[in-house]
Amino acid sequence: MTVLTESGLKPSGLTVLGLETSCDETAASVVRRDEDGTVTVLSSIIGTQFEKHAPFGGVVPEIAARAHVEAIDAIAAEALRASGLSFAQLDGVAATAGPGLVGGVMVGLAFGKAVALATGAPLVAVNHLEGHAVSARLGADIAYPFLLLLVSGGHCQLLEVAGVGACKRLGSTIDDAAGEAFDKIAKALGLPYPGGPALEKLAVGGDASRYNLPRALLGRKDCDFSFSGLKTAAARIAETLTTDDERRDLAAGVQFAIARQLSERVDRAMKLYKETHGPEDLRFVVAGGVAANGAVRAALLADCEKNGFAFAAPPLAYCTDNAAMIALAGAERLALGLSDDLDAVARPRWPLDEAAALANPMNAYGRKGAKA
Repeated sequence: MTVLTESGLKPSGLTVLGLETSCDETAASVVRRDEDGTVTVLSSIIGTQFEKHAPFGGVVPEIAARAHVEAIDAIAAEALRASGLSFAQLDGVAATAGPGLVGGVMVGLAFGKAVALATGAPLVAVNHLEGHAVSARLGADIAYPFLLLLVSGGHCQLLEVAGVGACKRLGSTIDDAAGEAFDKIAKALGLPYPGGPALEKLAVGGDASRYNLPRALLGRKDCDFSFSGLKTAAARIAETLTTDDERRDLAAGVQFAIARQLSERVDRAMKLYKETHGPEDLRFVVAGGVAANGAVRAALLADCEKNGFAFAAPPLAYCTDNAAMIALAGAERLALGLSDDLDAVARPRWPLDEAAALANPMNAYGRKGAKA
């Protein structure tokens, strides 16, 4: 079946504009989801803010929000131009509504509302974490359910994903995320922002056993994470280093320690997951910026081989924040008849498993801690 548009014929299905402004990337993408679930990324434009934040060694929320305001219009227009479509040909618009830096989230969500209002297309207010959860489906046809490790600069959690909007939390960080540990330790080593990729590059050829780094939560039988102790210990060691070899060895040790903790918790989660799922459902997905780290991927691949899970990860282009994953999450919700009103609010915190977050919060209200 085909539907007629202003410019002719296009395949049936859903074509969605995605907008992502939760941190320091201003991104827009047009994604088509066909009726059989096939996904095609028609365009993906990402405007980075690295140069604006580099002098501060990290993201400055006010600078990020202003940069989103300046860039969102041009980036969205470029995404439409690259896709060969017009606003009038969209079946929906999806915008990140949280969690993230709320000033930036407000920019993308407000722009999405304006597009929806002007075109009559439905709005989907997307949970940024759900975008990461479906991001591996941008590169392969991955069926539900699956076990997900979401690991990035702001988030670190293990989830059982039964479908769109159906996630069960198995574990989460009780303090810092793995990506934050990478970035902050990289800064202590004098590496440029963003620190994670720079630390991975420095670690090549290093001796990971040279420094005695702490192992968190030993003896606990849950699937939670903790990286604050590692971050503090490594930063203190970094202050004492005088040679490039010492810095390389510390970088290698940090990368090994982070990969080891992620692997240990994933192995535990896989065993729990197998108790309630048959062999046909043993699928594992890792998503988020840290999923691009080679040492982390290798450790997780070993877990999959050990436990009989199929391994999947987004294409490298879609590991870090991007709008294609937001567009896909929006399209999958629209395919189920789900959309949002124009009074949808921006949310700095928005856990995927809200029931678990309310019943067993990882952090008390008012305390600094994990974003989700």
